[in-house]
Amino acid sequence: MKQPRSSGVLLHPTSLPGRYGLGSFGAEARHFVDALAQAHQSFWQVLPLGPTSYGDSPYQSFSAFAGNPLLIDPEILVTEGLLTPADLADVPDFPAEAVDYGWVIPYRTGLLRRAFERLQPGSALEERVLAFRDREAGWLTDYARFMALKDEHGGQAWGEWSPELRGRDPGAIARADERLAEAIAFHAFVQFLFAEQYGALKHYAKERGICLVGDLPIFVAYDSADAWANPDLFYLDSDGHPTVVAGVPPDYFSATGQLWGNPLYRWERHAETGYAWWIARLKKAYELYDLVRIDHFRGFEAYWEVPAEEETAINGRWVKGPGMALFDALRAALGELPVIAEDLGVITPEVEALRDGAGLPGMRILQFAFGGSADNAYLPHNFVPHTVVYTGTHDNDTTRGWFEAAEPEARAHALTYLKGTPETITGDMIRLAMASVANLAVVPMQDWLDLGPEARMNVPGRASGNWAWRMGAKDLSRDLVAQMAELTDLFGRHAKGGRVSAPPAEASLAT
Repeated sequence: MKQPRSSGVLLHPTSLPGRYGLGSFGAEARHFVDALAQAHQSFWQVLPLGPTSYGDSPYQSFSAFAGNPLLIDPEILVTEGLLTPADLADVPDFPAEAVDYGWVIPYRTGLLRRAFERLQPGSALEERVLAFRDREAGWLTDYARFMALKDEHGGQAWGEWSPELRGRDPGAIARADERLAEAIAFHAFVQFLFAEQYGALKHYAKERGICLVGDLPIFVAYDSADAWANPDLFYLDSDGHPTVVAGVPPDYFSATGQLWGNPLYRWERHAETGYAWWIARLKKAYELYDLVRIDHFRGFEAYWEVPAEEETAINGRWVKGPGMALFDALRAALGELPVIAEDLGVITPEVEALRDGAGLPGMRILQFAFGGSADNAYLPHNFVPHTVVYTGTHDNDTTRGWFEAAEPEARAHALTYLKGTPETITGDMIRLAMASVANLAVVPMQDWLDLGPEARMNVPGRASGNWAWRMGAKDLSRDLVAQMAELTDLFGRHAKGGRVSAPPAEASLAT
Protein backbone atom coordinates (compact mmCIF):
# COMPACT_ATOMS: atom_id res chain seq x y z
CA MET A 1 0.00 0.00 0.00
CA LYS A 2 1.52 3.31 -1.10
CA GLN A 3 0.62 6.15 1.26
CA PRO A 4 1.41 9.81 0.53
CA ARG A 5 2.76 11.93 3.37
CA SER A 6 -0.36 13.04 5.20
CA SER A 7 -2.10 13.31 8.56
CA GLY A 8 -5.42 12.66 10.21
CA VAL A 9 -7.46 12.84 13.40
CA LEU A 10 -8.76 9.98 15.55
CA LEU A 11 -12.28 10.63 16.85
CA HIS A 12 -15.10 8.12 17.24
CA PRO A 13 -18.46 9.49 16.01
CA THR A 14 -20.07 8.89 19.42
CA SER A 15 -17.70 11.58 20.76
CA LEU A 16 -19.15 14.28 18.53
CA PRO A 17 -21.33 16.93 20.19
CA GLY A 18 -25.10 17.09 19.77
CA ARG A 19 -28.30 17.22 21.78
CA TYR A 20 -29.37 13.57 21.48
CA GLY A 21 -27.01 11.95 23.98
CA LEU A 22 -24.12 10.95 21.71
CA GLY A 23 -22.67 11.86 18.34
CA SER A 24 -24.15 10.65 15.07
CA PHE A 25 -23.91 10.98 11.29
CA GLY A 26 -25.77 14.30 11.18
CA ALA A 27 -24.83 17.97 11.04
CA GLU A 28 -22.10 17.73 13.69
CA ALA A 29 -20.33 15.01 11.69
CA ARG A 30 -20.43 17.14 8.56
CA HIS A 31 -19.13 20.14 10.52
CA PHE A 32 -16.27 17.97 11.76
CA VAL A 33 -15.45 16.94 8.19
CA ASP A 34 -15.45 20.62 7.18
CA ALA A 35 -13.05 21.42 10.02
CA LEU A 36 -10.73 18.58 9.03
CA ALA A 37 -10.62 19.90 5.48
CA GLN A 38 -9.90 23.44 6.71
CA ALA A 39 -7.18 22.01 8.95
CA HIS A 40 -5.59 20.37 5.86
CA GLN A 41 -6.11 16.88 7.23
CA SER A 42 -6.50 13.90 4.90
CA PHE A 43 -8.00 11.24 7.18
CA TRP A 44 -10.70 10.82 9.79
CA GLN A 45 -10.06 7.66 11.80
CA VAL A 46 -12.93 6.05 13.71
CA LEU A 47 -13.28 3.05 16.00
CA PRO A 48 -15.37 0.04 14.89
CA LEU A 49 -18.87 1.13 13.83
CA GLY A 50 -20.74 -2.09 14.65
CA PRO A 51 -23.67 -2.41 17.07
CA THR A 52 -22.19 -2.53 20.55
CA SER A 53 -22.91 -5.18 23.15
CA TYR A 54 -21.23 -5.87 26.49
CA GLY A 55 -19.77 -2.77 28.14
CA ASP A 56 -20.73 -0.56 25.17
CA SER A 57 -17.38 -1.43 23.61
CA PRO A 58 -17.12 -1.02 19.82
CA TYR A 59 -14.74 -3.99 19.96
CA GLN A 60 -17.53 -6.27 21.24
CA SER A 61 -20.20 -6.10 18.57
CA PHE A 62 -23.31 -8.11 17.75
CA SER A 63 -22.06 -8.30 14.15
CA ALA A 64 -18.87 -7.89 12.14
CA PHE A 65 -20.98 -6.58 9.24
CA ALA A 66 -23.78 -4.46 10.73
CA GLY A 67 -23.75 -0.80 11.77
CA ASN A 68 -24.46 0.77 15.16
CA PRO A 69 -28.08 2.02 15.26
CA LEU A 70 -27.12 4.66 17.83
CA LEU A 71 -25.17 6.55 15.14
CA ILE A 72 -28.30 7.17 13.05
CA ASP A 73 -29.12 10.87 13.22
CA PRO A 74 -32.68 11.72 14.35
CA GLU A 75 -32.78 15.09 12.59
CA ILE A 76 -32.08 13.50 9.20
CA LEU A 77 -35.05 11.21 9.85
CA VAL A 78 -37.19 14.31 10.38
CA THR A 79 -36.13 15.77 7.04
CA GLU A 80 -37.07 12.49 5.40
CA GLY A 81 -40.51 12.33 7.00
CA LEU A 82 -39.81 9.30 9.18
CA LEU A 83 -39.94 11.39 12.35
CA THR A 84 -41.75 14.66 13.05
CA PRO A 85 -40.46 17.74 14.86
CA ALA A 86 -42.84 16.81 17.67
CA ASP A 87 -40.97 13.53 18.10
CA LEU A 88 -37.85 15.53 18.98
CA ALA A 89 -39.54 18.24 21.01
CA ASP A 90 -38.95 16.63 24.40
CA VAL A 91 -35.30 15.53 24.34
CA PRO A 92 -33.96 14.39 27.72
CA ASP A 93 -31.32 16.58 29.34
CA PHE A 94 -28.43 14.34 28.36
CA PRO A 95 -24.97 15.22 29.70
CA ALA A 96 -22.90 17.06 27.10
CA GLU A 97 -19.47 15.88 28.27
CA ALA A 98 -20.06 12.11 28.34
CA VAL A 99 -22.35 9.42 26.95
CA ASP A 100 -24.78 7.87 29.43
CA TYR A 101 -25.50 4.68 27.48
CA GLY A 102 -28.09 3.45 29.95
CA TRP A 103 -30.13 6.56 29.22
CA VAL A 104 -29.31 7.02 25.54
CA ILE A 105 -29.99 3.51 24.25
CA PRO A 106 -33.72 3.30 25.12
CA TYR A 107 -34.31 6.86 23.92
CA ARG A 108 -32.62 6.44 20.54
CA THR A 109 -34.10 2.96 20.05
CA GLY A 110 -37.55 4.40 20.71
CA LEU A 111 -37.06 6.97 17.96
CA LEU A 112 -36.01 4.27 15.51
CA ARG A 113 -39.08 2.19 16.31
CA ARG A 114 -41.26 5.24 15.74
CA ALA A 115 -39.58 5.78 12.36
CA PHE A 116 -40.22 2.15 11.46
CA GLU A 117 -43.90 2.52 12.27
CA ARG A 118 -44.08 5.33 9.70
CA LEU A 119 -42.67 3.20 6.90
CA GLN A 120 -45.59 2.96 4.49
CA PRO A 121 -46.29 -0.46 2.93
CA GLY A 122 -45.91 -0.32 -0.82
CA SER A 123 -44.09 3.03 -0.76
CA ALA A 124 -40.99 3.75 -2.81
CA LEU A 125 -39.00 3.82 0.41
CA GLU A 126 -40.18 0.38 1.41
CA GLU A 127 -39.19 -0.90 -2.03
CA ARG A 128 -35.69 0.42 -1.46
CA VAL A 129 -35.56 -1.19 1.97
CA LEU A 130 -36.58 -4.51 0.45
CA ALA A 131 -33.96 -4.11 -2.28
CA PHE A 132 -31.38 -3.43 0.44
CA ARG A 133 -32.43 -6.59 2.25
CA ASP A 134 -31.99 -8.63 -0.92
CA ARG A 135 -28.64 -7.04 -1.75
CA GLU A 136 -27.20 -7.54 1.75
CA ALA A 137 -28.87 -10.88 2.48
CA GLY A 138 -25.54 -12.68 2.87
CA TRP A 139 -25.13 -11.16 6.34
CA LEU A 140 -28.29 -9.17 7.01
CA THR A 141 -30.75 -12.08 7.13
CA ASP A 142 -28.90 -13.81 9.95
CA TYR A 143 -28.18 -10.55 11.75
CA ALA A 144 -31.80 -9.32 11.75
CA ARG A 145 -33.02 -12.76 12.79
CA PHE A 146 -30.39 -12.92 15.56
CA MET A 147 -31.35 -9.51 16.94
CA ALA A 148 -35.07 -10.33 16.83
CA LEU A 149 -34.40 -13.53 18.77
CA LYS A 150 -32.29 -11.62 21.31
CA ASP A 151 -35.17 -9.18 21.81
CA GLU A 152 -37.54 -12.10 22.30
CA HIS A 153 -35.17 -13.57 24.89
CA GLY A 154 -34.79 -10.29 26.79
CA GLY A 155 -31.24 -9.75 25.57
CA GLN A 156 -30.04 -13.20 26.66
CA ALA A 157 -26.87 -14.46 24.97
CA TRP A 158 -27.55 -17.01 22.24
CA GLY A 159 -25.67 -19.73 24.10
CA GLU A 160 -28.51 -19.74 26.65
CA TRP A 161 -31.34 -20.18 24.12
CA SER A 162 -33.17 -23.44 23.56
CA PRO A 163 -31.14 -26.21 21.91
CA GLU A 164 -33.24 -25.89 18.73
CA LEU A 165 -32.53 -22.17 18.32
CA ARG A 166 -28.96 -22.46 19.56
CA GLY A 167 -28.31 -25.16 17.00
CA ARG A 168 -30.29 -23.40 14.24
CA ASP A 169 -32.72 -26.28 13.71
CA PRO A 170 -34.41 -25.52 10.33
CA GLY A 171 -37.91 -26.00 11.72
CA ALA A 172 -37.24 -23.75 14.70
CA ILE A 173 -35.74 -21.09 12.45
CA ALA A 174 -38.73 -21.21 10.09
CA ARG A 175 -41.13 -20.78 13.01
CA ALA A 176 -39.05 -17.91 14.37
CA ASP A 177 -39.05 -16.18 10.98
CA GLU A 178 -42.84 -16.34 10.92
CA ARG A 179 -43.33 -15.39 14.56
CA LEU A 180 -40.81 -12.53 14.51
CA ALA A 181 -41.35 -11.22 10.98
CA GLU A 182 -42.05 -7.66 12.13
CA ALA A 183 -39.10 -7.58 14.52
CA ILE A 184 -36.80 -8.93 11.81
CA ALA A 185 -38.08 -6.27 9.41
CA PHE A 186 -37.36 -3.59 12.03
CA HIS A 187 -33.73 -4.58 12.45
CA ALA A 188 -33.23 -4.78 8.68
CA PHE A 189 -34.83 -1.31 8.32
CA VAL A 190 -32.45 0.12 10.90
CA GLN A 191 -29.46 -1.25 8.97
CA PHE A 192 -30.86 0.38 5.85
CA LEU A 193 -30.97 3.73 7.66
CA PHE A 194 -27.40 3.27 8.89
CA ALA A 195 -26.15 2.46 5.38
CA GLU A 196 -27.96 5.45 3.86
CA GLN A 197 -26.74 7.98 6.40
CA TYR A 198 -23.19 6.66 6.56
CA GLY A 199 -22.96 6.48 2.77
CA ALA A 200 -24.02 10.11 2.50
CA LEU A 201 -21.47 11.17 5.13
CA LYS A 202 -18.68 9.25 3.42
CA HIS A 203 -19.56 10.90 0.11
CA TYR A 204 -19.59 14.31 1.82
CA ALA A 205 -16.13 13.62 3.26
CA LYS A 206 -14.78 12.40 -0.07
CA GLU A 207 -15.89 15.57 -1.81
CA ARG A 208 -13.83 17.54 0.72
CA GLY A 209 -10.72 15.40 0.39
CA ILE A 210 -11.20 13.45 3.61
CA CYS A 211 -10.74 9.68 3.59
CA LEU A 212 -12.15 7.47 6.33
CA VAL A 213 -10.00 5.05 8.32
CA GLY A 214 -11.95 2.19 9.88
CA ASP A 215 -10.99 -0.20 12.63
CA LEU A 216 -11.46 -3.95 12.14
CA PRO A 217 -11.16 -6.06 15.32
CA ILE A 218 -9.42 -9.33 14.52
CA PHE A 219 -11.92 -11.28 16.66
CA VAL A 220 -15.71 -11.18 16.86
CA ALA A 221 -17.85 -11.24 19.99
CA TYR A 222 -19.19 -14.57 21.19
CA ASP A 223 -22.70 -13.12 21.50
CA SER A 224 -22.87 -12.18 17.84
CA ALA A 225 -24.70 -13.16 14.71
CA ASP A 226 -21.32 -14.21 13.30
CA ALA A 227 -20.67 -16.90 15.92
CA TRP A 228 -24.30 -18.04 16.04
CA ALA A 229 -24.65 -18.36 12.26
CA ASN A 230 -21.18 -19.87 11.65
CA PRO A 231 -20.38 -22.12 14.64
CA ASP A 232 -18.15 -24.36 12.54
CA LEU A 233 -15.73 -21.44 12.07
CA PHE A 234 -15.06 -21.13 15.82
CA TYR A 235 -13.91 -23.32 18.70
CA LEU A 236 -17.33 -24.01 20.25
CA ASP A 237 -18.57 -27.14 21.99
CA SER A 238 -21.71 -29.10 21.06
CA ASP A 239 -23.84 -26.69 23.13
CA GLY A 240 -22.43 -23.67 21.34
CA HIS A 241 -20.18 -22.50 24.18
CA PRO A 242 -16.53 -21.50 23.64
CA THR A 243 -13.87 -24.00 24.65
CA VAL A 244 -11.03 -21.48 24.33
CA VAL A 245 -11.11 -17.70 24.13
CA ALA A 246 -8.93 -14.81 23.03
CA GLY A 247 -6.78 -12.49 25.08
CA VAL A 248 -3.24 -11.22 25.47
CA PRO A 249 -0.64 -12.12 28.08
CA PRO A 250 0.51 -9.68 30.77
CA ASP A 251 1.83 -6.50 29.13
CA TYR A 252 2.15 -2.72 29.38
CA PHE A 253 -1.58 -2.37 30.00
CA SER A 254 -2.26 -5.14 32.54
CA ALA A 255 -0.24 -7.33 34.91
CA THR A 256 -2.72 -10.20 34.46
CA GLY A 257 -3.06 -9.77 30.73
CA GLN A 258 -6.37 -9.03 29.04
CA LEU A 259 -9.05 -11.72 28.90
CA TRP A 260 -11.17 -10.58 25.98
CA GLY A 261 -13.39 -13.66 25.91
CA ASN A 262 -13.88 -13.70 22.13
CA PRO A 263 -14.24 -17.15 20.54
CA LEU A 264 -11.19 -18.24 18.57
CA TYR A 265 -11.21 -19.18 14.90
CA ARG A 266 -10.85 -22.70 13.58
CA TRP A 267 -8.36 -21.50 11.00
CA GLU A 268 -8.17 -24.89 9.32
CA ARG A 269 -11.90 -24.63 8.56
CA HIS A 270 -11.46 -21.11 7.17
CA ALA A 271 -8.68 -22.42 4.93
CA GLU A 272 -11.00 -25.17 3.64
CA THR A 273 -13.48 -22.51 2.51
CA GLY A 274 -10.79 -20.39 0.86
CA TYR A 275 -11.19 -17.85 3.68
CA ALA A 276 -14.62 -16.95 2.28
CA TRP A 277 -15.88 -15.40 5.55
CA TRP A 278 -12.81 -13.19 5.86
CA ILE A 279 -13.03 -12.13 2.23
CA ALA A 280 -16.67 -11.13 2.73
CA ARG A 281 -15.78 -9.29 5.93
CA LEU A 282 -12.98 -7.26 4.40
CA LYS A 283 -15.01 -6.56 1.26
CA LYS A 284 -17.71 -5.07 3.49
CA ALA A 285 -15.09 -3.02 5.33
CA TYR A 286 -13.92 -1.48 2.06
CA GLU A 287 -17.47 -0.42 1.30
CA LEU A 288 -17.33 1.60 4.51
CA TYR A 289 -13.73 2.79 4.68
CA ASP A 290 -10.92 3.97 2.45
CA LEU A 291 -8.27 2.51 4.73
CA VAL A 292 -8.64 -0.25 7.34
CA ARG A 293 -6.68 -0.66 10.57
CA ILE A 294 -6.71 -4.33 11.60
CA ASP A 295 -6.62 -4.49 15.39
CA HIS A 296 -4.29 -7.07 16.99
CA PHE A 297 -2.57 -7.92 13.71
CA ARG A 298 -0.08 -10.13 15.53
CA GLY A 299 -2.90 -12.66 16.06
CA PHE A 300 -2.63 -13.66 12.41
CA GLU A 301 0.89 -14.96 13.09
CA ALA A 302 0.17 -16.40 16.55
CA TYR A 303 -2.59 -15.70 19.06
CA TRP A 304 -2.93 -16.11 22.83
CA GLU A 305 -5.32 -18.99 23.53
CA VAL A 306 -6.89 -19.14 27.00
CA PRO A 307 -9.10 -21.99 28.30
CA ALA A 308 -12.66 -20.68 28.56
CA GLU A 309 -12.91 -21.44 32.29
CA GLU A 310 -9.96 -19.18 33.23
CA GLU A 311 -10.64 -15.90 35.05
CA THR A 312 -7.54 -14.08 33.78
CA ALA A 313 -5.36 -14.33 30.68
CA ILE A 314 -2.26 -15.49 32.55
CA ASN A 315 -2.65 -19.21 31.87
CA GLY A 316 -2.72 -19.14 28.10
CA ARG A 317 -0.46 -20.29 25.28
CA TRP A 318 0.64 -19.04 21.89
CA VAL A 319 -0.97 -20.85 18.94
CA LYS A 320 -0.03 -20.35 15.29
CA GLY A 321 -2.43 -18.33 13.13
CA PRO A 322 -3.07 -18.51 9.37
CA GLY A 323 -0.06 -16.41 8.42
CA MET A 324 0.47 -15.31 4.84
CA ALA A 325 -2.08 -17.79 3.45
CA LEU A 326 -4.90 -15.51 4.63
CA PHE A 327 -3.42 -12.40 3.04
CA ASP A 328 -2.70 -14.22 -0.20
CA ALA A 329 -6.37 -15.23 -0.36
CA LEU A 330 -7.56 -11.72 0.48
CA ARG A 331 -5.31 -10.13 -2.12
CA ALA A 332 -6.37 -12.67 -4.77
CA ALA A 333 -10.02 -11.84 -4.13
CA LEU A 334 -9.85 -8.10 -3.43
CA GLY A 335 -6.65 -6.79 -5.00
CA GLU A 336 -4.40 -4.35 -3.16
CA LEU A 337 -5.18 -4.18 0.56
CA PRO A 338 -5.20 -0.66 2.04
CA VAL A 339 -4.51 -1.88 5.59
CA ILE A 340 -2.72 -0.57 8.66
CA ALA A 341 -1.34 -3.40 10.78
CA GLU A 342 -1.82 -2.76 14.51
CA ASP A 343 1.44 -4.40 15.51
CA LEU A 344 1.56 -3.46 19.18
CA GLY A 345 2.17 -5.77 22.12
CA VAL A 346 4.45 -8.84 22.02
CA ILE A 347 5.93 -8.49 18.54
CA THR A 348 8.32 -11.17 17.32
CA PRO A 349 10.46 -11.36 14.18
CA GLU A 350 7.80 -13.69 12.74
CA VAL A 351 5.11 -11.03 13.20
CA GLU A 352 7.34 -8.42 11.56
CA ALA A 353 8.03 -10.79 8.67
CA LEU A 354 4.29 -11.32 8.14
CA ARG A 355 3.59 -7.59 8.25
CA ASP A 356 6.41 -6.77 5.86
CA GLY A 357 5.65 -9.73 3.60
CA ALA A 358 2.08 -8.48 3.24
CA GLY A 359 3.44 -4.99 2.48
CA LEU A 360 1.58 -3.36 5.37
CA PRO A 361 2.62 -0.34 7.44
CA GLY A 362 2.81 -0.87 11.18
CA MET A 363 2.11 1.54 14.02
CA ARG A 364 4.36 3.60 16.28
CA ILE A 365 3.03 5.10 19.53
CA LEU A 366 5.00 8.03 20.91
CA GLN A 367 3.85 7.39 24.48
CA PHE A 368 5.79 4.11 24.33
CA ALA A 369 9.02 5.84 23.28
CA PHE A 370 10.45 7.19 26.52
CA GLY A 371 12.22 5.88 29.57
CA GLY A 372 14.45 3.35 27.80
CA SER A 373 17.39 3.25 25.44
CA ALA A 374 18.05 5.03 22.17
CA ASP A 375 17.21 1.94 20.13
CA ASN A 376 13.55 1.96 21.25
CA ALA A 377 11.52 1.35 18.06
CA TYR A 378 8.97 3.98 19.10
CA LEU A 379 11.51 6.81 19.10
CA PRO A 380 11.13 8.76 15.85
CA HIS A 381 14.81 8.56 14.92
CA ASN A 382 14.21 4.81 14.46
CA PHE A 383 11.13 5.15 12.25
CA VAL A 384 10.87 4.10 8.62
CA PRO A 385 8.57 6.04 6.28
CA HIS A 386 6.27 3.06 5.68
CA THR A 387 4.59 3.38 9.08
CA VAL A 388 1.80 5.24 10.88
CA VAL A 389 2.64 7.28 13.97
CA TYR A 390 0.20 8.14 16.75
CA THR A 391 0.72 10.22 19.86
CA GLY A 392 -1.56 7.63 21.51
CA THR A 393 -4.53 5.43 20.66
CA HIS A 394 -7.98 4.83 22.13
CA ASP A 395 -6.38 2.43 24.64
CA ASN A 396 -3.88 5.01 25.89
CA ASP A 397 -4.42 7.87 28.26
CA THR A 398 -4.34 11.29 26.65
CA THR A 399 -0.82 12.60 26.19
CA ARG A 400 -1.22 15.03 29.09
CA GLY A 401 -2.66 12.28 31.27
CA TRP A 402 0.15 9.92 30.24
CA PHE A 403 2.85 12.46 31.09
CA GLU A 404 1.36 13.29 34.48
CA ALA A 405 1.24 9.58 35.44
CA ALA A 406 4.52 8.47 33.81
CA GLU A 407 7.58 7.34 35.72
CA PRO A 408 10.10 10.12 36.45
CA GLU A 409 12.63 8.54 34.07
CA ALA A 410 10.13 8.59 31.20
CA ARG A 411 9.15 12.19 31.89
CA ALA A 412 12.76 13.33 32.04
CA HIS A 413 13.63 11.44 28.85
CA ALA A 414 10.64 12.95 27.02
CA LEU A 415 11.49 16.50 28.06
CA THR A 416 15.13 16.06 27.05
CA TYR A 417 14.23 14.50 23.70
CA LEU A 418 11.60 17.14 22.94
CA LYS A 419 13.45 20.08 24.50
CA GLY A 420 10.08 20.99 25.98
CA THR A 421 8.37 21.67 29.28
CA PRO A 422 5.59 19.91 31.19
CA GLU A 423 3.24 22.70 30.14
CA THR A 424 3.94 22.21 26.41
CA ILE A 425 4.22 18.41 26.42
CA THR A 426 1.10 17.69 24.34
CA GLY A 427 1.91 20.21 21.64
CA ASP A 428 5.50 19.02 21.56
CA MET A 429 4.41 15.40 21.08
CA ILE A 430 2.05 16.37 18.26
CA ARG A 431 4.85 18.30 16.60
CA LEU A 432 7.16 15.29 16.99
CA ALA A 433 4.64 13.04 15.27
CA MET A 434 4.03 15.49 12.44
CA ALA A 435 7.76 16.09 11.91
CA SER A 436 8.63 12.38 11.81
CA VAL A 437 9.36 10.45 8.61
CA ALA A 438 6.23 8.31 9.07
CA ASN A 439 4.08 8.66 5.97
CA LEU A 440 0.90 9.03 8.04
CA ALA A 441 0.57 10.82 11.39
CA VAL A 442 -2.68 10.45 13.37
CA VAL A 443 -3.50 12.51 16.46
CA PRO A 444 -6.46 11.82 18.75
CA MET A 445 -8.81 14.78 19.05
CA GLN A 446 -8.26 14.80 22.81
CA ASP A 447 -4.59 15.61 22.22
CA TRP A 448 -5.35 18.44 19.81
CA LEU A 449 -7.51 19.81 22.64
CA ASP A 450 -4.72 19.17 25.20
CA LEU A 451 -7.08 17.36 27.58
CA GLY A 452 -6.18 15.30 30.63
CA PRO A 453 -7.17 11.83 31.84
CA GLU A 454 -10.81 12.84 32.17
CA ALA A 455 -10.97 12.59 28.35
CA ARG A 456 -9.51 9.09 28.11
CA MET A 457 -11.61 6.85 25.83
CA ASN A 458 -10.77 3.40 27.22
CA VAL A 459 -8.90 1.77 30.07
CA PRO A 460 -8.10 -1.82 28.94
CA GLY A 461 -9.36 -4.39 31.40
CA ARG A 462 -11.88 -2.02 33.01
CA ALA A 463 -15.37 -3.47 32.56
CA SER A 464 -17.37 -0.23 32.63
CA GLY A 465 -16.98 3.52 32.36
CA ASN A 466 -15.28 3.47 28.95
CA TRP A 467 -16.17 4.84 25.50
CA ALA A 468 -18.03 7.81 26.99
CA TRP A 469 -15.98 10.96 26.30
CA ARG A 470 -17.60 13.65 24.14
CA MET A 471 -16.16 16.74 22.55
CA GLY A 472 -17.74 20.09 23.41
CA ALA A 473 -19.69 21.97 20.76
CA LYS A 474 -17.19 24.85 20.82
CA ASP A 475 -13.98 22.86 21.34
CA LEU A 476 -12.89 22.82 17.70
CA SER A 477 -12.32 26.55 17.40
CA ARG A 478 -11.16 28.50 14.37
CA ASP A 479 -7.85 29.17 16.10
CA LEU A 480 -7.26 25.46 16.69
CA VAL A 481 -8.16 24.60 13.11
CA ALA A 482 -5.70 27.24 11.90
CA GLN A 483 -2.98 25.82 14.17
CA MET A 484 -3.62 22.33 12.82
CA ALA A 485 -3.38 23.56 9.24
CA GLU A 486 -0.18 25.48 9.94
CA LEU A 487 1.54 22.47 11.50
CA THR A 488 0.31 20.16 8.74
CA ASP A 489 1.67 22.45 6.03
CA LEU A 490 4.94 23.06 7.88
CA PHE A 491 5.79 19.36 7.81
CA GLY A 492 4.52 18.63 4.31
CA ARG A 493 1.47 16.59 5.30
CA HIS A 494 -1.16 18.44 3.25
CA ALA A 495 -1.67 15.56 0.83
CA LYS A 496 -3.34 16.53 -2.44
CA GLY A 497 -3.82 13.14 -4.03
CA GLY A 498 -3.11 9.47 -3.73
CA ARG A 499 -6.43 8.55 -2.18
CA VAL A 500 -6.90 4.88 -1.60
CA SER A 501 -10.40 4.13 -2.88
CA ALA A 502 -13.45 5.57 -4.58
CA PRO A 503 -16.60 6.54 -2.64
CA PRO A 504 -19.99 4.90 -2.99
CA ALA A 505 -22.79 6.73 -4.76
CA GLU A 506 -24.47 9.27 -2.47
CA ALA A 507 -27.60 7.91 -0.82
CA SER A 508 -30.89 9.63 -0.07
CA LEU A 509 -34.03 8.69 1.79
CA ALA A 510 -36.20 10.70 -0.56
CA THR A 511 -39.34 8.81 -1.50
